[in-house]
Amino acid sequence: MPIALGLESSANKRIILHTPGNGLQPSTPPSPHDSAHSDDERLYSNPRKTSPPVQILANLRHTFHSPPGTGFLPKDTAAHHRQWVVRLVKQAMKQTNVRIEDIDCICYTKGPGMGAPLAAAALAARMLSQLWNKPLIGVNHCVGHIEMGRSITGADNPVVLYVSGGNTQVIAYSAQRYRIFGEALDIAVGNCLDRFARVLNISNDPAPGYNIEQLAKNGKVLLDLPYAVKGMDVSFSGILARVEELGHRLEQGQPWKDEETGADITAADLCFTLQETVFAMLVEITERAMAHVGASQVLIVGGVGCNERLQDMMGLMASERGGSVYATDERFCIDNGIMIAHAGLLAHGMGFKTPIAESTFTQRFRTDEVLIDWRD
Repeated sequence: MPIALGLESSANKRIILHTPGNGLQPSTPPSPHDSAHSDDERLYSNPRKTSPPVQILANLRHTFHSPPGTGFLPKDTAAHHRQWVVRLVKQAMKQTNVRIEDIDCICYTKGPGMGAPLAAAALAARMLSQLWNKPLIGVNHCVGHIEMGRSITGADNPVVLYVSGGNTQVIAYSAQRYRIFGEALDIAVGNCLDRFARVLNISNDPAPGYNIEQLAKNGKVLLDLPYAVKGMDVSFSGILARVEELGHRLEQGQPWKDEETGADITAADLCFTLQETVFAMLVEITERAMAHVGASQVLIVGGVGCNERLQDMMGLMASERGGSVYATDERFCIDNGIMIAHAGLLAHGMGFKTPIAESTFTQRFRTDEVLIDWRD
């Protein structure tokens, strides 16, 4: 079985993975509208054109956390990745007893993502490829999310909602491409959530979006926010501007009560309001894409896809259409080396490899630029 080493570093996580390959097999595979878990540095092994399951040999992650109220700077994140990549590779190989000669290819995230962190992974992958004389595979970050989600959940030909800190896209497969039917016209939904978390000084550990989700569970008041949907596209900048204004008002300690109930407005209410609004927009454009392509399945991928409220809202919509929703838990939703190794093995199985001279990275790597020749 082919074995791949996957390096993912498009944002604040350094991830490595080894896999041997007959299909992606987590210990507890998720079912429709279910979840599964995973980490950042992975060893992975994989399929050919039929995309059989892949066995995860190692799945290691180390995340850079910035202080509450701040974002992570590319230069600091890249320094973190450079510091951890070698020790994570060694750890993955040691715990799996995989030798250099056992590895078939080195896979890395070519883009999209933050420039400096992407450069760190490209450099490490290039070094290992030349040092070990292994083929190099540059992988599109979004394609990695999609292929891993399909393999783990068993989703057949779903509409894909890709939601993360840097991307918001509604996607469907056609003619060997993942076609983008709708997307965020300005900032990604995850970026919207992260930036609001800074206003309320919400912790970045384990992730600001996760902490917003937990606070939102205690929210009771739904406030008015802008709602910007056009066709299958969305805009979050106006929503962010308004909710930041409300957040600053709350932080300043001004008296603020709900006009209907007289209850005090809390941080939990703001988190609840933001989630309900942006997720309703995502459900709307996903349903529109399902109707357009005649799909009955939705696959949610990306870090924001871990959010159980988003999964529940999408599940309600899909059930009303007689369809189903597929999602994974944080092991596989958030960025991970498994998805890079898995997609890289798919491409490697079709004879693809990235020449050293082209082993660069790009912050703007569109999902529909990639030829998906391992699918019919």
